[in-house]
Amino acid sequence: MIKKILKVIALFIASITLVILLAAVYFNLPVKNKVENANLGVTFSYRYSEDIGLDWKENYIAMLDDLGIRKVRLPVYWDRIEKEKDVYDFSIIDWQLKEAQKRNAEIILVVGQKVPRWPECYIPKWIGEDMDEIRANEDWKDEEVLEFVRDVVERYKDRDVIKYWQVENEPFLNFGDCPRPTVGAEMLDKEIGVVRSIDPEREIIVTDSGELSTWIPAAKRADVFGTTMYRNVYKEGWGYYVYPIGPRFFLMKKFIIDKFADQEEAIVIELQGEPWVSGWTTNQPLEEQFKSMNADKLRDNIIYAQESGFDTIYIWGVEWWYWLKVHQNLPEIWDMMCDLIEENNK
Repeated sequence: MIKKILKVIALFIASITLVILLAAVYFNLPVKNKVENANLGVTFSYRYSEDIGLDWKENYIAMLDDLGIRKVRLPVYWDRIEKEKDVYDFSIIDWQLKEAQKRNAEIILVVGQKVPRWPECYIPKWIGEDMDEIRANEDWKDEEVLEFVRDVVERYKDRDVIKYWQVENEPFLNFGDCPRPTVGAEMLDKEIGVVRSIDPEREIIVTDSGELSTWIPAAKRADVFGTTMYRNVYKEGWGYYVYPIGPRFFLMKKFIIDKFADQEEAIVIELQGEPWVSGWTTNQPLEEQFKSMNADKLRDNIIYAQESGFDTIYIWGVEWWYWLKVHQNLPEIWDMMCDLIEENNK
């Protein structure tokens, strides 16, 4: 009897192993066709630009005028906008939108409690001094988030420069220093409902992890689905490695959301364009930073995204490119991106 059980277990393990190996082979088969001349954009975080010692306004204008970027994703940081309850300061967002409007750029405005850049969740101190206090506070109410989302959308609903709303950032991914492990479906649905009630015409983007999720819960709620895409990563204890998946992995996931979430519109919302290192990026030596990102790796990542069938690609790391250029006298990535953006965005 024990021998039979062990045999069944061994057969099961062998079958699973074979399936994994066949999938790995399939995902890494060459792709015959790739998207040519994809639309390239970036995510810009004024607070990250500040954090790495840049003049963020100078960085922003250089991004628009020197790089020629015309697709920009901008996070709205709740803790900066509403430092005191019901006291709003929209001046930074106003300025960014005004400069983008001058150049006929289009903006994805990200609203919610969880938006791009670590620590992901930006809760004002009038709710709690730190995340431990916020988590322990039973009076923490979702209504505060909904009110904030409502006020942002009401303010900017008539701005033509805004192409899309993005509601939350990777709301189903357990990542970041946040009140809860995930935003979750119930809260996300409430926020989307608020946005649609105020601005029913403008499309909504919902995002999810490229490698660590099924995409279906996010995709079925979105007008446009956005995936992240990271290839050269770092894990404590493992060091640096490249995800062993080829473009067919993403082609398959696009097929799945088309069939099971009725979602045909998918973009890369966050393509890795800066290092993934242990700790704060710019605190590491340059040689360490370049282990996971450099000009060649960035070019390869863009080609990979195009081979994955995406014709719109927002790249992560424009602040770091500018930091290399102005603080390290290393303009190679910045100059390369000038050329690639001009070539692709014709």
